[in-house]
Amino acid sequence: MKLPKRFTGLLLNLAPIALALVFTTVILFVANAPPLEAYSNIWAGATENATKISSVLMAWVPLALCAAGLLVTFTAGLWNIGVEGQIAAGALLVTWVARTISLPSPVLIPLLLLSGMLGGALWGLLCGLLKTYGHVHEIFAGVGLNFVAAALTNFLIFGPWKPADGATMSGTDPFPQAAWLPRLGNLPLVPMALGAALLAIAVVYIAIKGTLWGLELKAIGKNIRSAFLMGIPTNRHLLVSFAVCGALAGLAGAVQAAGVRQRLIPGISAGYGFLALLVVLLSGQRPLLTVPIALFFALIGVGSPRLELRMQLDSSLGGILEAALVLFVLLGNGVRQRRSSLKR
Repeated sequence: MKLPKRFTGLLLNLAPIALALVFTTVILFVANAPPLEAYSNIWAGATENATKISSVLMAWVPLALCAAGLLVTFTAGLWNIGVEGQIAAGALLVTWVARTISLPSPVLIPLLLLSGMLGGALWGLLCGLLKTYGHVHEIFAGVGLNFVAAALTNFLIFGPWKPADGATMSGTDPFPQAAWLPRLGNLPLVPMALGAALLAIAVVYIAIKGTLWGLELKAIGKNIRSAFLMGIPTNRHLLVSFAVCGALAGLAGAVQAAGVRQRLIPGISAGYGFLALLVVLLSGQRPLLTVPIALFFALIGVGSPRLELRMQLDSSLGGILEAALVLFVLLGNGVRQRRSSLKR
């Protein structure tokens, strides 16, 4: 009996999630760990109190910001692997502003956010220039610039910006209190960061779906040669897409430095740039889907450390679940494409 088309599509959408859970469950059985207890500990570790929930939301913010930026470059057919460096570049410029400019908090905080966006945009633009005029593939340019940004961050922390009592992995001295993004009471939640992430996704959604610029980006992503012959300024659009993505990643760096850490630390990007790539892949480049997917990743990231405390399991199990989900979703997409090609 032939299944209805809608039902078949639903099965194909749910199958990757089920397979990822089965795969992770098998690993837990091999490790002699009760799967239900492990999953419940991850959930409890992320939701057991207001502080944990706030931490999940603050982990969601950089994921959502970077995913919003990556949606722009993905639409243009670009693999912007340099998001980690763009986060760090935003945090570096924020740190410089916080250390050198003394202003009241209502003036300084917007300046910090704008400087973070500027730092990330310039770093992304550098990757774009290497792509468009240096003919360096964006993957190699992005990875190389990630290493440069990480090395520059460590140099400044252990060199010119080191604390008076000596450099440590704790990072620089704390920023002046006027440079701290305001939190919600005693919780680690920064409301303006949450609002900025939601606004970024909304703006990117409208830009890609409802503007001529978004339509031209899609044309470039489908066939850059044809787009050029149609009169679309391909190089300019590519550079702008890199700058937009970098600006949103730099804003994530500003939130990390001035809102979460309140200082610059080594590894300020915390892997959010790479995780955002997985978020966009799982969403199928659909902006609205990035919201729940990024929230799922944030929940896993915050809840997984509880496995070490309660079950003596490595917290990397959460990463295995995320990676398995991405793998099976990509396999599911391949099955769909195969089915479509056979029907033609």
